Amino acid sequence: MIDEQALLEALNSTPVVDGRPRDLWADDAALRRWAQEHGGPDEAPSLDWLRTARDAVQAATRGPLPETELRRILAGAHRVPEVGREELRWPLHGPPERRLAVELVLAWYEVRARRPGRLRPCGNDECRLFLLDRSRANTARWCSMKTCGNRLKARRHQERVRQDPGA
Repeated sequence: MIDEQALLEALNSTPVVDGRPRDLWADDAALRRWAQEHGGPDEAPSLDWLRTARDAVQAATRGPLPETELRRILAGAHRVPEVGREELRWPLHGPPERRLAVELVLAWYEVRARRPGRLRPCGNDECRLFLLDRSRANTARWCSMKTCGNRLKARRHQERVRQDPGA
């Protein structure tokens, strides 16, 4: 199952490391481990669909919704209620190779519905990570205060000092 933490892991699987963009999911073994940890199949078609879904939700979080791509991922997926002794369940049905990719997209939509405006890219233009702002005031700007926040604050301070050396 894809929860908020797994969604963030997926979104943040393309970091910038030492100034260079990396794709942590380019390595099939790493993506297989992630898929297995989240209850999904780890065959090549499933991995390809997961990368496609990750790219689509990253694009959607940064800008316009890639409707065509999201529709392609979600095609044929549906939920059918199942009544149990103690609960009502809504299991996901559809092409097995797309199940985890569909769950990723559904988790993205659910977070956006439950926490509107709180899932966003880091405020550092040089960073490719995302954050889910859980603060009460909804004012978080960076993926990490230790890295991006401090870096940008230090950069702004240096610019002010250069502009007004007497300050």
